[in-house]
Amino acid sequence: PFSTFARPHIIGTTGFASPSRGYATASPEKKVALIGARGFTGQALISLLANHPSLTLSHVSSRELAGQRLPGYSKSEVTYSNLSTSDIERMAKEGEVDAFVMALPNGVCKPFVDAIDRGNKEGSRDSVVVDLSADYRFEGANGWVYGLPELYNRESLKGAKRVSNPGCYATSTQLLLAPLLPYLALGTVPTVFGISGFSGAGTKSGQKDPAIPIPKVPGESLNGGIRPYALTDHIHEREAGHHLSTISPMTVAFTPSVAPWFRGILSIASVPLAKPLRASEIWDLYKHRYGHEKLVRIKDPTEGVVELGDVENNHGWVIGGVQVGSSGSRVVVTGGLDNLLKGAATQCLQNLNLALGYDEHAGIPL
Repeated sequence: PFSTFARPHIIGTTGFASPSRGYATASPEKKVALIGARGFTGQALISLLANHPSLTLSHVSSRELAGQRLPGYSKSEVTYSNLSTSDIERMAKEGEVDAFVMALPNGVCKPFVDAIDRGNKEGSRDSVVVDLSADYRFEGANGWVYGLPELYNRESLKGAKRVSNPGCYATSTQLLLAPLLPYLALGTVPTVFGISGFSGAGTKSGQKDPAIPIPKVPGESLNGGIRPYALTDHIHEREAGHHLSTISPMTVAFTPSVAPWFRGILSIASVPLAKPLRASEIWDLYKHRYGHEKLVRIKDPTEGVVELGDVENNHGWVIGGVQVGSSGSRVVVTGGLDNLLKGAATQCLQNLNLALGYDEHAGIPL
């Protein structure tokens, strides 16, 4: 149901497949500014926007790359800049762009969002903001819409002005658990173990060539194994529990690990059941919930568990490997996604499309 693309030489800048064209291409073109473009996610989003029929990347901001030409973007020549909050405020006021994508570390975004708000007010504009950090994922009451359309808010995202893009682990965790919530044993806590490629740890600065992102956690530092971290209270644990509780009050226990591969998340959920269910019934729950979703692949029971090859360089989320314990009171399910795509850039593009009035999957290879 969704396509893959070849592994790029520099992540996110080359080698993407041509997008599906099952949507109108005559929509008026709109401009996007990407704030924080140097990281792996920013580069993946740049490549998606390069193939979008109606979105143009007009500004890319990166302190370390300011003045350099943006590689891998063929629609026009774009040069990296180092946009300040004053620049952002002016751009919003003058309506230079239709949407801002904030690809900044956690805790950094607010001054830029405040600047956009001031500019919008001064210029009577209504720029869209999609934030990829965790800063606004709990801010529904303040006008922010949580952007996981396979589960929530698809209609609210249409025309939304402030969108919080979900976290990568949190996306997979929620998609895994949501169909099972009505069958969760009362008073129990489902557990999810997540394993991510080392790109999920982000990048570090100070390298000789700032145009080539360097991971904070190099794969070779893991010595071929995995490294558990944030054993309790990971922010994606709180995020997943917070939003799943809008479906049914619950708590989730989540533990992540980083692995020596570059990209891709594998999630393993163990869920206590209120009453015995057969594996075939569990499969039916997922088919009923996601069978119509273009960016969800439900593996055949004969295909086994979700593996790295199912998710790496893939734009959607994958579910598979359902197994019920002999007592029928516990089910274990596997899922996964590419942390840079459905866990970040692809999901961002879904949300941009909905907010700006385009087909949700415009520019996304299917």
